[in-house]
Amino acid sequence: MSKREYVVCKVGEMQSGERRIIDCDGRSVGVFFVNGSYYALHNRCPHDAASLCMGPLTGTTEFTTGETFIYKDAGYVLRCGWHGWEFDIRNGQAYVDPKMKAKTFSVVVHDDQVKVQIG
Repeated sequence: MSKREYVVCKVGEMQSGERRIIDCDGRSVGVFFVNGSYYALHNRCPHDAASLCMGPLTGTTEFTTGETFIYKDAGYVLRCGWHGWEFDIRNGQAYVDPKMKAKTFSVVVHDDQVKVQIG
């Protein structure tokens, strides 16, 4: 089965931290541009089917030792607006449950166009 490509925008139209929600033949996909790279996720939270890609992009804290915490992954953590579950937009991995992932899709840049590949 070959992959279908869906045009998101032209290169340079999205600013870092920006997202676009596009329709790919009835499948809602969120496309994010963060620090020079594009990421795409199914706009459906695997926890409880909410519109995942409408939530805020944040970072997360990591416990080190004692009372020290480190803020990390700024701009790569997508928080579902329904129940607050957090997912890494780079790979779809849920922070709360290592067995749960949001569906991700490849993003390619070709002929000055940003495209999501589905299939």
